[in-house]
Amino acid sequence: MKTRICLLLLTTIAAAATASAQAKLTVITTTEDLASIAREIGGDRIAVESIARGYQDPHFVEAKPSFILKLQKADLLIAVGRDLELGWLPPLVQQSRNARIQPGASGYLDASQRAIILDIPTGQITRAMGDVHPLGNPHYWLDPENGKRIAQAIADKLSQLRPNDRAYFTMRANDFVSRLDAAEKRWLAMMAPYQGTKVVTYHNSFPNFAQRFGLNVVGYVEPRPGIPPSPQHTLNLISEMKQQAVKLVLVEPYFDLKTPNSIGRQAGAQVVVMPPSVGGVKEVTDYIKLFDYDIGLLIDAIRKSGAP
Repeated sequence: MKTRICLLLLTTIAAAATASAQAKLTVITTTEDLASIAREIGGDRIAVESIARGYQDPHFVEAKPSFILKLQKADLLIAVGRDLELGWLPPLVQQSRNARIQPGASGYLDASQRAIILDIPTGQITRAMGDVHPLGNPHYWLDPENGKRIAQAIADKLSQLRPNDRAYFTMRANDFVSRLDAAEKRWLAMMAPYQGTKVVTYHNSFPNFAQRFGLNVVGYVEPRPGIPPSPQHTLNLISEMKQQAVKLVLVEPYFDLKTPNSIGRQAGAQVVVMPPSVGGVKEVTDYIKLFDYDIGLLIDAIRKSGAP
């Protein structure tokens, strides 16, 4: 009888250990772009959820108590970094009291660490300069080359947390990078006829995108990052656009269109609402579709506007 009980106990313990080993890692990301890439790499071995939605300004996210509850259960937190989430993420992480996901812990990943970062300021930074990011522009995911770097960083981190699944994560990362390589070649070919097209953007969200695909960003609706447009800045921008024959104004979905539309009318330019993130519009459900959508939208707008 005792032998049977011992065998039953050992069987139960072994089953519990197996179930624990097979349990999905709970991954929380700060943006849907990171969530999309994480799904590509983690497959059915992880459960992923994003805090910010793609139609929200990721600089300004309401720190809801429900986010704390999600972070309490997280095995891994993946952040954009470069101070993008500085205004809302640190208190959430601190209040979660989850030691696994504190900065520097094994369950925390700053996705920017291997990325190509642009616009790193030099010299003294003051508040008069607006919301300048001392660590560089945090919208680096809008270059597919950085998407590949993010994917590899996530694969490495997941492999650290689940060493037995390393081959699985590596296989999926290689497959994603291969598909992204093919898509990037297609996007570059599509954009080749429009190299040097001049655009104005609302916020400085697109430097990586512009560099990769050959756009020339000549100005911003914001006079300085995070500073609302003033009447004088708007007039100056309209004058500059006329002088340089700028025919496109790109606006992120979360900004008011009143001023951009006025600028477009007076400068003879087309205003294009272009999402910088997965989920920015309902059609953009993953990272590759983000570029498919934005490049298709951009080319159509260039053709219609007659931009030189």
